[in-house]
Amino acid sequence: MDMKELIKTKVHVGSLLDLPERVGKTVQVQKDKEVAVFKLSNGKIKAIENKCPHKGGVLSEGIVSGEHVFCPMHDWKICLEDGKVQEPDFGCVKTYETLLEDGEVYLLF
Repeated sequence: MDMKELIKTKVHVGSLLDLPERVGKTVQVQKDKEVAVFKLSNGKIKAIENKCPHKGGVLSEGIVSGEHVFCPMHDWKICLEDGKVQEPDFGCVKTYETLLEDGEVYLLF
């Protein structure tokens, strides 16, 4: 394994207490890269690429149900666990690892 693969960038998202359940938060992680972060009703924190593979809808503005988010543009259902678009639609978005440390949420990429 390459050393670059072992070293991850840690980006602060915010306090766990400040993340509302089932509402997305947009996090700018690089000049041209946004991530949508969600606190699910089961307490899990999930993060995915903030762009629907269909028409580029902003996923942080989507409706969350269980472990899925529905794209606000055309209602595509995307799994927050693996990034896969649910049938009959197809495609996927990148998922990101999250870290909870001392009540603070971080993205690892």
